[in-house]
Amino acid sequence: MQLPFSAPRQSGALRAHLLTLALLLTACSDGTDHGNGGEPELLGAFAVSVLSSPPEMVSGGEARVGIEVPAALPLENVVVMLDGEDITGQFEARSDGHGLEGRVVGLVVGDNALEVSSSANNVTAASITLSNHPASGPIFSGPQQAPFFCATDRHLADLELGPVIDENCSVETVVSYKYLTEGGAWMDYPENGERPADIATTTTIDDREVDFIVRWERGSLNRFLYSIAMLSPAPQEDDDPDLSVWNQRLIYYFQGGVAIGHYQGGPSRSRALYTDGLAAGYAVAYSTGTKTGTHYNLELGGETAIMVKSRFVSAYGAPEYTVGVGGSGGGIQQYVYAQNHPGLIDAGVPQYSYSDMVTQTIHIGDCELIERWIDLQLREDPGGKWADWNNRSWLIGLNASNDVPNDVVSFGLTPWVPQGSSECTASWRGLSPLALNPHFGEAPGITPEQQAEVEWTHFADVINIYGRAEDGFAATTWDNVGVQYGLQALLDGNISPDEFIDLNWNIGSWKNEPDMVQEGCPFIIDLCFALTDDEPLYPNQIDPWSWRNATTATEDTPAPRKRADPGAIRAAFDSGMVQRGEAEIPFIDLRHYLEDELDMHNTIQSFVTRQRLLNHDGDASNQVIWFIDRNPDGSDYDNTMQAFAVLDEWVANIHANPDSPVGANRPAAAVDSCFDSDGELIASGETVWDGILNDRPAGSCTERFPPYSTSRIVAGAPITGDVFRCALQPLDDAIDAGLYGSWEPSAEEYAKLQAIFPDGVCDYSQPGVID
Repeated sequence: MQLPFSAPRQSGALRAHLLTLALLLTACSDGTDHGNGGEPELLGAFAVSVLSSPPEMVSGGEARVGIEVPAALPLENVVVMLDGEDITGQFEARSDGHGLEGRVVGLVVGDNALEVSSSANNVTAASITLSNHPASGPIFSGPQQAPFFCATDRHLADLELGPVIDENCSVETVVSYKYLTEGGAWMDYPENGERPADIATTTTIDDREVDFIVRWERGSLNRFLYSIAMLSPAPQEDDDPDLSVWNQRLIYYFQGGVAIGHYQGGPSRSRALYTDGLAAGYAVAYSTGTKTGTHYNLELGGETAIMVKSRFVSAYGAPEYTVGVGGSGGGIQQYVYAQNHPGLIDAGVPQYSYSDMVTQTIHIGDCELIERWIDLQLREDPGGKWADWNNRSWLIGLNASNDVPNDVVSFGLTPWVPQGSSECTASWRGLSPLALNPHFGEAPGITPEQQAEVEWTHFADVINIYGRAEDGFAATTWDNVGVQYGLQALLDGNISPDEFIDLNWNIGSWKNEPDMVQEGCPFIIDLCFALTDDEPLYPNQIDPWSWRNATTATEDTPAPRKRADPGAIRAAFDSGMVQRGEAEIPFIDLRHYLEDELDMHNTIQSFVTRQRLLNHDGDASNQVIWFIDRNPDGSDYDNTMQAFAVLDEWVANIHANPDSPVGANRPAAAVDSCFDSDGELIASGETVWDGILNDRPAGSCTERFPPYSTSRIVAGAPITGDVFRCALQPLDDAIDAGLYGSWEPSAEEYAKLQAIFPDGVCDYSQPGVID
């Protein structure tokens, strides 16, 4: 769903054209006939725009409205009525152009008619409908999740909030003032207004040196906790904020993490009071509802972001522009919301990003399945090639290392496996159960009875989009029918045909939800200390592969594969849960190089997004990719503020040249680059990432920071990672096309392949199957 949104105020002119609903009013002068058959001369037309949100998505009983007035009509002749009540007094003359702007309050839930007219004679009135929704939501995300648990006292205290006051987890809105000490600590500003001796000062991006005092508003919107902070002089009246030191720019801080909802969320004080952004003069907006560690319903998250920004614009005014920032799931939200809600943010700094969440489940859902097969090979042959962890990359695509510790190995749970780890085991272990197992999840304050009632999967978290399958559980997109695991390893000679067949015979898939059971040790750590001799350790008690929830093979029958539920994939694409490459704002995609640590934020993901942008319209010039090396001691250089400065110039160019493409407005510094651990530039330019998305020799940044792959890419899938269900081709066609290189299956091998792939094997030269 693409939604119009308010345009920012910029360069002395209110760009309301993104949202403006033009309301044409026939205006006349004093009625004098000027020789046109008695018809009075028209003065022009009113144009009314809701600056805080789309008019159908107003929330919390308030909205900021702008009115452009014909140049010849005095402002005092304009009358604004709300459902028959004169609210002209809520409007003031705009500082730019000829018009009025005002914060409209007191809206009732439902439709509110706002009418603009003139006291001049012979003027026809016009109206706009403001559809107001409760501050507790929803607007468009559908029925709200139940059960839903309010924040604990500890999490409320993180934002210095009072207790929950109703069943919607609402809290009283609080405004207070903090100051930053010279030592970097946040303190309450004295109530008597006396300037503290230890207060820090800061210089904003518009070169003003001011005391580091912050006006901090907190409350609840859409059942989540929100925060708005900005530099401000010493305390004033709560309803009359002093905006004199605000730089007129807004940062929306999106937070990452992984969760399945049912909780109001624990806020991050450091993000709510983002010191670097505040120091530069930006206002900062934040919400636990736009933290993927609270939930991964990006429709609900987009709705929450709209409501938080609406609150900001209504209370403080329209910013020149809004820039997003945030890592991991915070980066995902920027890419997805830029696609789904144009105008919500005008630029973004996605850090450690992925294109979206749901397509990560495709290849990460393979992790435990592949790792189980490898570990069982080691059990039969401890000294074989799989004893070298590096070799696992042949199958999982992700990086692996003999030098990164593995907790499961360290605890002696799999004593036949040597020390080492892969990105699957070091970073992703447990994420497949979290996304796919209806029993594996929790929320603070939940009772055992409620725990048992909740379907703990990503797809149930977003049930309003995916719907229910015939088995009564949420419809899922996960599918591995026809996937030939390890195909590239076979072609490279790293595994034999026998191993290729054995892998694909035994890998199987995830069971359907009704057949799944709760996870064991080590996912539920207490079970690791309660092992008994009553039943086998593997997999009944110790099960790091979620083996009990996977399909298995027999000597005569391969392990069944899983097919996506009808309609689920289409829903993922149509709803925008899949980033389709349609984001048209400037991005500086920023990450430290974490491959050596087997961190889950793998480098290929920046280029996955770039390829999706290219696939959409052939143009990815709105995305710049910056990589930075890490310091061994952990004191990593952070060039986020450098990215903000470049984006500030980029957005200014867009405002000055609105008819030019986003990429055509890039400043000189908005170019692909890589940096050393001290932040010094290694290389920059259009070719530094060559060799990743093209066949050219590796660019200088590619050589310094090489990306890895995924299990589906090494199985033949495209780098975009968005093929949930592949198109199938008959096995005979695949053999005839040379898909297996020089290997020509024997009759026995052919029979086994036919048994594994009765419907055919993936044909990745064709688009993925969506319906």
